Amino acid sequence: MSETGIGARVKRKEDQRFITGKGQYTDDINLKGQTYAYFVRSPHAHASIKSINTAKARKMPGVVGVFTGDDVSADKIGGLICGWMIHSKDGSPMKAGPHPILAQGKVRYVGDHVAVVVAETKEQAKAAAAAVAVSYGVLPHVVDAGKAMKSNAQVHDVAPDNRVFNWSLGDEAATDAALKSAAHVTKIDLVNNRLIPNAMEPRAAIGSYDTGTESYTLYTTSQNPHVARLVISAFHGLAPEHKLRVIAPDVGGGFGSKIFIYAEEVVCVWASKRIGGRPIKWTAERTESFLADAHGRDHVTHAELATDSSGKIVGFKVHTTASLGAYLSTFSSCVPTYLYATLLSGQYNIANIYAEVDTVYTNTAPVDAYRGAGRPEATYVVERIVETAARELKMDPAEFRRRNFVTSFPHQTPVIMCYDAGDYAAALDKALDMADYKGFAERKAASARAGKLRGVGFSAYIEACGIAPSAAIGSLGAGVGLWESAEVRVNPVGSVEVLTGSHSHGQGHETTFAQLVSDRLGIDINNVSIVHGDTDKVQFGMGTYGSRSGAVGMTAISKALDKIEAKAKKVAAAVMEASVDDVEFNNGSFTVKGTDKKMAFGEVALSAYVAHKFNSSEIEPGLKEGAFHDPANFVFPAGVHICEVEIDPDTGVTTVANYVAVDDFGNVINPMIVEGQVHGGIVQGIGQA
Repeated sequence: MSETGIGARVKRKEDQRFITGKGQYTDDINLKGQTYAYFVRSPHAHASIKSINTAKARKMPGVVGVFTGDDVSADKIGGLICGWMIHSKDGSPMKAGPHPILAQGKVRYVGDHVAVVVAETKEQAKAAAAAVAVSYGVLPHVVDAGKAMKSNAQVHDVAPDNRVFNWSLGDEAATDAALKSAAHVTKIDLVNNRLIPNAMEPRAAIGSYDTGTESYTLYTTSQNPHVARLVISAFHGLAPEHKLRVIAPDVGGGFGSKIFIYAEEVVCVWASKRIGGRPIKWTAERTESFLADAHGRDHVTHAELATDSSGKIVGFKVHTTASLGAYLSTFSSCVPTYLYATLLSGQYNIANIYAEVDTVYTNTAPVDAYRGAGRPEATYVVERIVETAARELKMDPAEFRRRNFVTSFPHQTPVIMCYDAGDYAAALDKALDMADYKGFAERKAASARAGKLRGVGFSAYIEACGIAPSAAIGSLGAGVGLWESAEVRVNPVGSVEVLTGSHSHGQGHETTFAQLVSDRLGIDINNVSIVHGDTDKVQFGMGTYGSRSGAVGMTAISKALDKIEAKAKKVAAAVMEASVDDVEFNNGSFTVKGTDKKMAFGEVALSAYVAHKFNSSEIEPGLKEGAFHDPANFVFPAGVHICEVEIDPDTGVTTVANYVAVDDFGNVINPMIVEGQVHGGIVQGIGQA
């Protein structure tokens, strides 16, 4: 292993600008003639809009324009979409209600977009927004997912009982039979509470219309700028793709909440033309983010687990009601279905599984992917019921898990997924040893003597990462493919530019992607630059979410590097007057077998562009290659986490006494970065708990 190659603990290249204040975030960008937007938002969970009076606001200092849903409708701007079609058990399509970028007719949650004011300064826009007079007719509302289908509050006309779809996965009859014949059945009811993402950088957007070229530019805090361009072009109808540039510069955290296409960014782009081509900037205030960013989780679940007389799991049945909020967000429908129910087997060999999911509208902010997107929800259900079953059976929770682990691979679960590899018992053993599980009883007794309570909890999780493949997810209702693209450009001096469709919002791609290139080409990591986040530079890409950057994005880069190496060998062979089959490439040097002929990678790169030493009709000059990668399957990292806590029963103060994480991630590119991501994930999990 080199000092900068795969597996090395390389300090993040991008951190130099981040920690010295030299980052370029959307709010750092200021364009000539820039104006500012401020949104009028609904104070009601559910209400009809009787009237909107903007006259006073339009006359206030600095105001450039005030726009409502009527203006959006007049320009025939399409509404926000959900990009994953789910069908109910009876074959009917999901009930997708309209989602205009500014409310039309009524509002459906506190924070819904009613109008936008554009002014010379943010302060002027905010002051004028307060002067917009909206008359509301308050309607019944429902915010509890468990009560949505019985509520008299109808969120959308298309869904009289507020149910978006009723979906299922697995064999219900076989699972019911397993439950009926079981020696023991464990039953639990769970609520996976709603979460509000809270990235360090709030969402922001700058929309700009160029009257000379009749084209638009959008700067935005997005995890997938190409998808934003596609949706804004194809579904909102603002401009054809070649007339719309989307730039996602440095993004300060996403965790799923910045995957989606939001009303604010579409409004900024659309309204820029309305005010004569002046740019419009919007940056969310923190409270505004809490109201209007897509939320996560919000599941109500009943589950039943069947075991035989030996403690082996024989059946698992789950019913979940999942709130999707007031509108269907970009990928919301797939989160409580194909990203959730498909992981309900966990690490366990369960012959019979059946999951049924009701998704419902509620008068709350839209719910979509949030760190893990369905997979943490599944793990919570599985691990809580496994733990409960072990206690009911009076078995050690660790040994109950071990007894039911999958032990041979590949393993086909009853809920679509086929696990390729794993050693779950090894991770459990390592975690038990690190946590000193054998000494827990003694520590618990010591806590009791001090008047404290002490407990230990397990999570034997499995993830499905690198979401794939396109043909499969297309058959399941996805509106896009989930491949990734890469282009590797070798410059004449031997430096390398990598254009990737993956997007970094804190994961360290500029370092890890460069480590791959450094390792493969044997060049200095400082001679590698990573380009992403600009639809005018990168031809197309699917962005970053679902832990796909390594498995999908880096594999596309690796495939492009394969082509670079093959082309470079042809150039080297021509220059060294050898057969290409005799040229070997290793550690940055091309050599001819059986001779002392040798060329460094940089020399070959220069030769490719000088093109004096080969026939350009046989070998094209230059050294630039691209590749797309569409994976054949998910990847399935897994592990065991053990948390030991001590509680003061008088105050309720809980102390995390010890936390152990053992994770099987396969080939780790940069251990330091991975450890940081694990730390962050643990803290987010503890935050929800």
